[in-house]
Amino acid sequence: MTGKIHRLRITVKNLFALAIIMISAALPMQAQTASTLDTRATAAWIYDVKTDTVLFEKQADVALPPASMSKLMTLNMLFEALRDSRVTMGTQFSVSARSAGMGGSTMFLNERDRPTVEELIQGVIVMSGNDACVAIAEGLGGTEDGFARMMNERAKAIGMTNSMFANASGWPNPGQRMSMRDLGTLAKRLITEFPEYYGYFGQREFAFDGRAPDNRFNRNPLLRLNIGADGLKTGHTNEAGYGIVGSAVQGTRRIIFVITGLQSERERAEEAESVVNWAFRQFREQALLEEGQEVIRANVWMGAARDVALVAARDTNVLIPATQSAGAVEAQVVYNAPLEAPLTAGQEVATLVVTRNGLPDAQIPLVAKSDVPQGGVIVRMQAAATVLIRRFLTSDAPAG
Repeated sequence: MTGKIHRLRITVKNLFALAIIMISAALPMQAQTASTLDTRATAAWIYDVKTDTVLFEKQADVALPPASMSKLMTLNMLFEALRDSRVTMGTQFSVSARSAGMGGSTMFLNERDRPTVEELIQGVIVMSGNDACVAIAEGLGGTEDGFARMMNERAKAIGMTNSMFANASGWPNPGQRMSMRDLGTLAKRLITEFPEYYGYFGQREFAFDGRAPDNRFNRNPLLRLNIGADGLKTGHTNEAGYGIVGSAVQGTRRIIFVITGLQSERERAEEAESVVNWAFRQFREQALLEEGQEVIRANVWMGAARDVALVAARDTNVLIPATQSAGAVEAQVVYNAPLEAPLTAGQEVATLVVTRNGLPDAQIPLVAKSDVPQGGVIVRMQAAATVLIRRFLTSDAPAG
């Protein structure tokens, strides 16, 4: 039997309570994006990690000059090499004439230096060292061009669809472009995949071998504000303007944000602080479902049971605008009806699509609560008879 997409619209009455109010064949709901933030950034992306919610986006998929924010990809490549045991934190890298000759922000390496991986990580994060990036590129890829090719291949593999790399440092180049969403995706990866190294992003100062005391301070303007900020990377070129990939934790929530195109360091600092305050104050977390909580019962075709309970696969919280009541949250259960036996307990068979004002729809998996094996001979005969009767009634219906 061919299934049809079935939607049950439900409304959230109160905490952990869902009530079916109507059966609807409504069209798919359109995703919305928060529009209450007024930002001076030319492009932006703001994301809540715990609830997997994009809070705001502006030109988020446009590939733009990333400046030093693209150093995050160089660090990702180095962290992957550490994870794969190709290098250790104590591995020493050589410094070529090309690396030592880099301009802009540096950790003041010379060709006699043999910095360790740990020193290079700090040199990139705290000092934004272009020379450190080239040393890493040559140490892992042989040449910076070879390393850029590795970066491009890896970016595609981890879902960065609007990024391309021509160098390891973010030095201005027409072939060096990243979108705000890609930078945010990369930041989330660094936070979640490499927690053992993430602490370096909150380091406030570092001076390699005591050199360059005036360049030892982390450029992230949020680290000293006591608002939970702990990363990640700033960037600036004349072409890109001032930008930052940032992250902050307050309570149980972590946000990641990317903004670019600001006109000065001061404007970047003001805008970054404003984004953090907006993200934490304009939204609140709402408990929605407990793991195993039944949402609806769905009909089963050719099964030993006529229906099965659809339950939450996990404890589920959602973000809602701070001014919106929990009772105003609505949702639809979407699945192919009827479900076809056999079904296995824990099998994902439906999606709860939650609609909130000013936010994209949240899509929450629902699973079968119990096994439903295929029915026996009698069940199959009854199902066959049902199909024949429906076909007969349809074909016998008068035209017109």
